[in-house]
Amino acid sequence: MWLWYDWQAAAVVNSDGSILDQDNWDGFYDQRLVVERLECIAQGGLTPEARLLLERFPEAKALVHGEPELPDADYPLPSNEAQQAADKAALALANLGVAQAAGDPDKRLEHLLRASDEMRSTYLTMESRLVEWVGLFLPEARFGRDRTSLAKQVGEADSLETLSKKLEVSLPPVGPSKSEWKSLREWGESTATFRGKLDRLENAIRELAEQHLPSLSIMLGPILSARLCVEAHGRMRLARLPAGTVQVLGAEKAFFNHLKTGAPPPKHGHIFMHPWISRSPRWVRGKIARTIAAKASIAAKVDAFGGEPWGQEAVDEIEKRIESIRAANSKPSPRRG
Repeated sequence: MWLWYDWQAAAVVNSDGSILDQDNWDGFYDQRLVVERLECIAQGGLTPEARLLLERFPEAKALVHGEPELPDADYPLPSNEAQQAADKAALALANLGVAQAAGDPDKRLEHLLRASDEMRSTYLTMESRLVEWVGLFLPEARFGRDRTSLAKQVGEADSLETLSKKLEVSLPPVGPSKSEWKSLREWGESTATFRGKLDRLENAIRELAEQHLPSLSIMLGPILSARLCVEAHGRMRLARLPAGTVQVLGAEKAFFNHLKTGAPPPKHGHIFMHPWISRSPRWVRGKIARTIAAKASIAAKVDAFGGEPWGQEAVDEIEKRIESIRAANSKPSPRRG
């Protein structure tokens, strides 16, 4: 015995193809209502008519219209008017699906993050080129870690002499020609422009991550939270991953190398970027990474399943736990012979 159903009717049929009972939707063919029914079927649900018949015939196997297991029978198929309404609703449902996919925060985060990574790679290459280029003419200049202002200084300088005064170094006896200086200055302007675009991209990532992953963002920071979400292929999948997998997200190559060659397994992936781990002694990083991954897994579940977003108090509690781990492992444990 089978329960046949489509968006507007349902019927119970036996193996001989005889209709034992049926129920039809008597509503108007309002597009919104038809879309709801088509969406219900697309998600594997039962229409009200199908649920009613299933209560009467609980032993019947529910199959949607078009399944090959269904026997041939005189099913209550929709009229021409009803079919036209269903066709229009199917188009509306397809448009709705496209619109929902376009607004998916997981996909938006992925594009933002990938664009940021690509732009950062380009920016670092341009910045390195600029530092070496300027260093040819001003070898006394020392930039150290503060390279970000160099591009702006070069772009705003009208000559090498002006730049040497800004950097407080002596002017060399041989300098660039006018055309070469113009090229160097334009390179500095382009580098500064790339830096501004990169900052705006990262600000957009922070804003979206704080909306989409509020608990995880306040714990790990929005940029790292977005990276974990993208690496896990979405917030919902991240929430379902075990803490051990969250711990090594981003270290897949090292993990598969461990499986293949027996090399030591990785202790952390992207979460190493967090200062709780990266600024801790080497011998305690694994313990801290496990703790952070466990808490991050909980935070992801809170965000994915509509829990109360974490506040600063929750983060302070985690930080206390990290400090206690550091205190208990202030020195590396002796190796066993």
